[in-house]
Amino acid sequence: MSESAQDSERQCVSCGINVSGTNAASFSCPDCGADIHRCAKCRKQSNLYECPDCGFRGP
Repeated sequence: MSESAQDSERQCVSCGINVSGTNAASFSCPDCGADIHRCAKCRKQSNLYECPDCGFRGP
């Protein structure tokens, strides 16, 4: 998959908005290493997230 296609598919795991081109955080899941993306609003509010691959939950 090309990088531009990956950018268009980046969604916040907490609220689901497209985070391409925003001040979003991207990191690996602490349990399985899957890519996780979170928008600035959900990060600031410490909204819970769940890994789409393994179900790990974090703040």
